[in-house]
Amino acid sequence: MPVADTRWVAVGSSGQADARLAGAEAAEAALAGAQPKLLIVFCSPEYAVAELLAGINETAPGVPLVGCSTAGEIAGDRAADHSVVVTALGGTGFHATTRAATGMSRRHRAAGAEVAAAAHDLDVARARTHQAAGGEGEPPDDDRRLLLLFTDGLAGRQEEVIRGAYSVVGAQVPLVGGCAGDGSRMRRTYQLHNDEVLTDAVVGAALSTSGPLGIGVRHGWRQIGDPMIVTRAGESRVYSLGDEPALDAYLRLLDAPAEARSDPKAFAAFAQTHPLGLNRRGGEEMRFISGADFTERSLLLVAEVPHGGLVWITEGDQDSILDATDSACESALEALDGHKPLGLLTFDCIARRGVLGDAGIQREVRRVADRAGGVPVAGFYTYGEIARTRGINGFHNQTLVVLALS
Repeated sequence: MPVADTRWVAVGSSGQADARLAGAEAAEAALAGAQPKLLIVFCSPEYAVAELLAGINETAPGVPLVGCSTAGEIAGDRAADHSVVVTALGGTGFHATTRAATGMSRRHRAAGAEVAAAAHDLDVARARTHQAAGGEGEPPDDDRRLLLLFTDGLAGRQEEVIRGAYSVVGAQVPLVGGCAGDGSRMRRTYQLHNDEVLTDAVVGAALSTSGPLGIGVRHGWRQIGDPMIVTRAGESRVYSLGDEPALDAYLRLLDAPAEARSDPKAFAAFAQTHPLGLNRRGGEEMRFISGADFTERSLLLVAEVPHGGLVWITEGDQDSILDATDSACESALEALDGHKPLGLLTFDCIARRGVLGDAGIQREVRRVADRAGGVPVAGFYTYGEIARTRGINGFHNQTLVVLALS
């Protein structure tokens, strides 16, 4: 007889000061059903992370686990800065395998490919389960596939990690996730895999589900002026736009205030609401401008902008960002094709959080929860977002990515 398809998603969170107790409390709340298949953990870097992980694993022994430290955690209709959030996926309709790769900063593409091999592990594991249950041949292959990725947000060249993963799983498997944070300190982030606390690493989970998946990607930034050709760029820096020094072109086109033209802090604050849009085959991607070199007249970014690429300056505000939040949720839910969601995972940029402010992020999280219609919601504020659904690229800045599971 065929096994009944059961799928469930549950979220637990804790703000306990003691790391071990916090991990145990969040994990216990997340274990809401039978046969847990995967735990996804987002935690404050202020915890003793090894102790926190021990508390989770003591509560859910043997359940595969991936996750990372954050620049803020999301659970239900609340955003927090010193908490742990555990999402559990379980039931017969979910299957998952995990992998980790260290030394990311020395071998970005190879690390992405190594973690993506979890997809092959998943096929092997499903075949063994099918045969152990008395089935013949290969198990049915009508499930949807997904590769969740969590990377060290300070290791750079995130695009290469995605390209490495893509080289293994190909165009049919979407890549979704985010870059680990450490509050706003920019010193060290943590990646979590089973009972290991890693840094300078990539961790991932290959997931198959018998229900539809939906992915929404929106940012809320509006184009200003005409697109420009990047005439010189390298190492996450843009030197010239249309043969004009990049900083000069940027300041001129935006008619930037006087203080942003000479003061690095004032420039960084101004640039936070004026990222670059980048044309990609798979669609538009945003690039966060982290600063400027006032001597070389160049723009400093946190991700790649290729020489010869087509870019444009953008602007936005709280209203446009919150409108994008609504749109990302609606896009993810519409892709479920009428199926009821079981839960939402959200990956939201720390720079969007900076624009919204403390009150604004609570408004944003409540809007996500409202659109979720009462199903569990979990997520974190990232140092970059991953959403590859078309093409080979899929690294984003100042963007919200929403994954709907059904």
